[in-house]
Amino acid sequence: MNVLEKIEIHRATIANIDELQKISRDTFFETFAHSTSEENMRDYLENNFSKEQLSKEIEDEHSAFYFAKLEDVVIGYLKINYSGAQTELNDQKSLEVERIYIVKEFYGKGVGQLLLDFALQIAKQQQMNYVWLGVWEENHRAIQFYLKNGFITFDKHVFMLGEEVQNDFMMKLELKNIE
Repeated sequence: MNVLEKIEIHRATIANIDELQKISRDTFFETFAHSTSEENMRDYLENNFSKEQLSKEIEDEHSAFYFAKLEDVVIGYLKINYSGAQTELNDQKSLEVERIYIVKEFYGKGVGQLLLDFALQIAKQQQMNYVWLGVWEENHRAIQFYLKNGFITFDKHVFMLGEEVQNDFMMKLELKNIE
């Protein structure tokens, strides 16, 4: 049995807020700490991944968090948004993948693909027209991952990391283009 066959995907609830905060902070730090100041990182982690903020997001009926667990240990997570919970487009027939973060030791092992496939499955079940997301223009690994999965860039938006202005590519995948 390979690692992917052992991974279970579970919806996170408010009862999982401590696990959600830990995986959110750990994976964001691992992914982006090298690219910004200590102060910007600290501010972002405190504001965006506080228990209060995560509680609001997890209790929003138009958002959902899913953990990827290996032997009861959270190794990654997915956050999706519908409707008014979307960070930008607010298209009733689209689903936003706001976050897919994986613990670094599991990079390249298919966990991100598992979570993306899960999000696409939900979007198809909900009869969405497309899935969209934002990805930092300097996150070449993630951009290649989404391009490989058929996403195309359609716009840009600003992402604030503390006081630092960053640009994200907005990418989407039309669901009629996949089986």
